[in-house]
Amino acid sequence: MRLHRLTLTAFGPFGTTQEVDFDALSSAGLFLLHGPTGAGKTSILDAVCYALYAAVPGARQSPGAPLRSDHAPAGLPTEVRLELTVGGRRLEVTRRPAQPRPKKRGGGVTTEKAQSWLREYRPEDGWQGLSRSHQEIGEEISQLIGMSREQFCQVVLLPQGDFARFLRADAEARGKLLGRLFDTRRFAAVEERLAELRRAAEARVRTADEQILALAQRIAQAAGPAAAEAELPEDRPGEPGLAEGVLEWAAVARGGARERLGIARSVLAEAERRNDDARRALDAARELARLQQRYAETRRRAAGLEERRAEYDRCREQLARARKADLVAPALELRDEADRAHRAAGEARDRARASLPPELADAGAEQLADRERELRAELGALDAAHRTERRSREIDTERARVDRQSGADDELIRETADWLAGWDTVHQELRSRVERAQEAATRAEQLAGLLAPARRRLEAARRRDALTEQKAEAEVALTTARERAVAAHEAWLGLRERRLKGIAAELAVQLVDGVACTVCGSADHPEPARAGDGHVDRATEEAALAAHRRAEEARAEAERHLGLIAERLDAALAAVAETPGDTDDTMGRAGTVPVTALDDLVARLTREHTDAHRLAAGTHAAQETLAAAEREHLERLDARQRAESRAAARTSQREALDREQGALEAELAEARGASESVAARAALLERRAGLLADAAETVRAEQRADRQRKEADGRLADAAFRAGFDTPQAAAAKLLDDTAQRELQHRIDAWQAEAAAVADRLAETDAREAAERPPAAPDTAQAAYDRSARELREGATALAAAQERCTELDRLSRRAADEVRALGPLRQEYTRVARLAGLTAGTSADNERKMRLEAYVLAARLEQVAAAATARLRRMSSGRYTLVHSDARSGGGRRAGLGLHVVDSWTGRERDTATLSGGETFFASLALALGLADVVTDEAGGVRLDTLFIDEGFGSLDDQTLDEVLDVLDSLRERDRSVGIVSHVADLRRRIPAQLEVVKERDGSAVRHRATGTLSG
Repeated sequence: MRLHRLTLTAFGPFGTTQEVDFDALSSAGLFLLHGPTGAGKTSILDAVCYALYAAVPGARQSPGAPLRSDHAPAGLPTEVRLELTVGGRRLEVTRRPAQPRPKKRGGGVTTEKAQSWLREYRPEDGWQGLSRSHQEIGEEISQLIGMSREQFCQVVLLPQGDFARFLRADAEARGKLLGRLFDTRRFAAVEERLAELRRAAEARVRTADEQILALAQRIAQAAGPAAAEAELPEDRPGEPGLAEGVLEWAAVARGGARERLGIARSVLAEAERRNDDARRALDAARELARLQQRYAETRRRAAGLEERRAEYDRCREQLARARKADLVAPALELRDEADRAHRAAGEARDRARASLPPELADAGAEQLADRERELRAELGALDAAHRTERRSREIDTERARVDRQSGADDELIRETADWLAGWDTVHQELRSRVERAQEAATRAEQLAGLLAPARRRLEAARRRDALTEQKAEAEVALTTARERAVAAHEAWLGLRERRLKGIAAELAVQLVDGVACTVCGSADHPEPARAGDGHVDRATEEAALAAHRRAEEARAEAERHLGLIAERLDAALAAVAETPGDTDDTMGRAGTVPVTALDDLVARLTREHTDAHRLAAGTHAAQETLAAAEREHLERLDARQRAESRAAARTSQREALDREQGALEAELAEARGASESVAARAALLERRAGLLADAAETVRAEQRADRQRKEADGRLADAAFRAGFDTPQAAAAKLLDDTAQRELQHRIDAWQAEAAAVADRLAETDAREAAERPPAAPDTAQAAYDRSARELREGATALAAAQERCTELDRLSRRAADEVRALGPLRQEYTRVARLAGLTAGTSADNERKMRLEAYVLAARLEQVAAAATARLRRMSSGRYTLVHSDARSGGGRRAGLGLHVVDSWTGRERDTATLSGGETFFASLALALGLADVVTDEAGGVRLDTLFIDEGFGSLDDQTLDEVLDVLDSLRERDRSVGIVSHVADLRRRIPAQLEVVKERDGSAVRHRATGTLSG
């Protein structure tokens, strides 16, 4: 990968467009990027990284560190354009971050989305656009470079201090960095996956063992007493012999259960025999007792029959007399019925004669019938009068209807006139109501458009006030953090200077008589240095350095926090300054309007919008009311016209009805006579005719009843004589109803049936013979049978339990055998997976160095890095130092194989890289960085890295070492590489001719290309 040209616009400290020509700088192989602190040297590297990955390196990628320059004018967009060659293709990447820009309409600002462009140069076609998609461009660049952003920042933009910390880091921290660079997550994933498989296999084995133990417990419950003959295996899930022990124990339990099954069958057979004998004895005793009791009961029943014989004879005699009296009963009933009918006919005749006129009180039936026929003839003559009277009533009804309709029409005409008198006023009021509602709807829409911006300004003003207070607090905190950082830095520098002055005393502590000094080589130490007052040891210096770094981190965090608050405050000020629509902005546009004023504005707009919306809500109702009123106006006019027409037609109709009624009334006066109406006259005649008819009929009925009574008296006397009674009264005295006769017959039949049954039972031979035998004892036989039945049930229950126990034991044993067979493959799988998991995790005996798989891979990579770095380190250190990889476990360390030592050829001893001095640490870390770049490049697919950057660190080198380091860097030209050094060390400006200077200016930083002298050796 080779960089050609970088163009920055409004990026970081650069307020305008700046261009960096890497082709011109790289032609010398080694170029210098310098300038004062804070001018923007590192921002150029940030721009390169942002162009490739849409993100800046490390901690600078945060919300509190915006990419847009504070010096840039409002209309100039922030943009980074990088032209490079990678994978044999010449590409141009352009990126614009999300940034605020002025609104095209109105005031204020809006946020513009991030944009990206990718172009490719082809000799035959020139620049051709490839994509404008962030995702596609990111995938294309990452695939061509072959490195992630973190890897690129480590091997191309060699950051100051990172590799020095890598040299001094412990194995754990070193492993984390190498793991990110070489992406060994797949090996860690293998470790974790094998560990998961081991845990899963172990869980399956343990679950299977637990299931086998659970089956053993169920076998023990099912075996009952047979389980006591063998000892149940102990509950030890996971042990290999557990399953076999359970199977052996189950076999013993099944054998004992089968023995008890045979015993239970023998006991049940004996109990069945005894039960059969007891049942037969009980049946014989019960039968003897029944026959003896039956014979005794028969004797008692025979004695009772003799006691009731007199009553039996009396009932027979009474029933015979009652049946003779039944022959006279019809004649008696006929005589009584005829007598009742004669009395009723006489009473009806008397009642009918009481309703007749005096002259007809003693009239006969024929005379009354003649008078009825005369009244019927007169009644038939009234039919025509009935029709005339009905028509007269119809005329009255029609005249009343006409009068009602006429009154209704008159009322309608008056009401319509009253309503139409106020129509113009009502109509005008309804139209005004509709117009007011429509105007309110328009006003509500306008107020809604003003209310939302006003509310946004109010919220922004509240955020502005809160952020203003936070900014003041953040500024105070930043000032304090800066003061503390300066103080910590000065304290560290002071302690470091004091330690360097007394470093001889530190070295003297390590002197041993007879052992050569590592400084002068002498074995004699006549006057070793002594630590003076206020001597500073290494721990104190490192503590001060740690405090200085913490203070710097706190200062950077305070600056980031202040920048974030300032950005939010600017956004809030811009939001407050926004004028909502055509609202009268009397409060200013600078964002300084107070919250109370905005709050009053929002409240006023809210009230006006609510009132307008409430009034506008009645628009539809007002329109409906107006339309209904107009329809009612037309309907009332039409109804009045129809009513006036009907009134004229009713006058002539009423006159015709009056003439017809006069003629009808004359006819009705003659037909009614003295009655009020024809109907009353007809009713009177009908009632008189009915009375005459009823009286004539009652006279005839009384005559018929008297004849029937005389006939019934003769029949009754004849029937009593034939039945054997002297008088009808004697026969009536012996009469009994059906219920009494049935009761007598039932008593007679019961005595006769009882007598027959007793005679039959006295004739039974077996009962008579049983009575002659000793009394039976069924209770004793029942007790013996109950004992045998209980023993039988107990035997059957015991046999069923034994059979069920054997069946359950067979079933559970088969399940246990199946579980044991299934456990074999699971245990083999667990053994295989556990061995692999232990090997990759470094916990098994097969792994002698106790190294995890990821650590093993990283150790191989570190060994390659150390070998590549040593080639350059030897030259930088004049052959003194060599980096070597160590796979030994550090004291108490959790990771082996990631040790990094330096071999000092002057002493021949291997020591930790943390013991290197500041300058030695720099060129050792530089050599390590260059070696790491080579290895990572090879790992990423062999993509050439033709442009490298080294950020700071040269100030700690002496002149000779600096020359050696520059020689090494300059030698990279042999591989067609260029190296950019980012530093403000003045001596480098004399030694490196190709330079890019970053200059601080009031309106933002600027870059200048310079070429001075030649590279000095």
